[in-house]
Amino acid sequence: MKIGISFLVIAYVLSQFYRAFLAVLSPLLERDLGALPEDLALSSGLWFLTFALMQIPVGAALDGIGPRRVAAWLLGVAGAGGALVFGLAQAPWHIHVAMILIGIGCSPVLMASYYIFGRIYPARVFATLAGAIIGFGTLGNLAGAWPLAWAAETFGWRAAVLTLAAATLIVALAVGRLVQDPPPLEQGAAGRGSVFDLLKIRALWLILPLMAVNYLPAAAIRGLWAGPFFADVYGASAIDIGWITLAMALAMVAGSFAYGPLDRVFGTRKWVVLVGNLMAAACILTLWAVPAIGLLPATALVAGVGLFGSSFPLMVAHGRSFFPPHLLGRGVTLMNLFGIGGVGVLQTLSGRLYRATEPVAPEAPYQAIFLLFGLLLLAGCAVYLFSQDRTD
Repeated sequence: MKIGISFLVIAYVLSQFYRAFLAVLSPLLERDLGALPEDLALSSGLWFLTFALMQIPVGAALDGIGPRRVAAWLLGVAGAGGALVFGLAQAPWHIHVAMILIGIGCSPVLMASYYIFGRIYPARVFATLAGAIIGFGTLGNLAGAWPLAWAAETFGWRAAVLTLAAATLIVALAVGRLVQDPPPLEQGAAGRGSVFDLLKIRALWLILPLMAVNYLPAAAIRGLWAGPFFADVYGASAIDIGWITLAMALAMVAGSFAYGPLDRVFGTRKWVVLVGNLMAAACILTLWAVPAIGLLPATALVAGVGLFGSSFPLMVAHGRSFFPPHLLGRGVTLMNLFGIGGVGVLQTLSGRLYRATEPVAPEAPYQAIFLLFGLLLLAGCAVYLFSQDRTD
């Protein structure tokens, strides 16, 4: 089981890489394919939207089929296939298609791990394990920062992405061979119920709004807007952007590991999540207020967004504490639907906002985007303030 989980972690490293690599490749894709920032915002948004929409069938498949086959087939066929399309792209719309396929391929990986954790480990350590797999998986953010920038400059971005396509296929084959499904539930329990039964749990209603926006600033900035923002406002090169996004990725790794055990340290999930997200909002709104604050302070602020905006695993653990055992797969994927779906919808909207904003100054379009992200995060926190705290 541990060997299989290790390969699911490697698969999640790839998932993190694919959601974040457009920021580094954005100058090269504009040069070679004519893909403008708004085009890449749509591509990034399509990845998140597809990933999110897949959570409903993935949740049912985890409860009904098991994690091994679901993760292996989707990652191998759609994930590796999408990376192949990306590496051969000749126009911006090819990038859209590739990101849709990659989103399908990556959609079951994290939830397959969470399903296994929820079935075979004690509930009290779920948040720690959930945070740890995101922490390790966020190493994909590191690979998608300076190392990708170096590889793209040295070997070309097509060669780099095609190599990743081959690696994705190899990992999918290993998942299919080595992951073990948890023992089945007692006869008649598995597969009963639906996502609508989960939505009848009123406690979730006050958690899901923040779930929909808590990951947005970190994912959107790290996944795309860090590249154009630092290039336009500070004149940063592709290598500079690689180092900046590396700093943000390291902060996200640290945040994922830090959030995991804090519910046991402080005896609360609600207040750890709330304070952390308010700190993330402070960082993003500071970038809105003073976008030309300086290269190093701006880098520190985007790193702060990454650090404090990594509450995703603790929020999943908060929601999971209300799920019945036979709906665990559907429950964790419902949380993921809101978490990733919110990024998908709003990342697409951010591209439209970028295009619609009058560029009276280089930073003006990014200020509009940062303000949107900050206000949405504050609104989510306002609703979450009234949620029911629960620890295991």
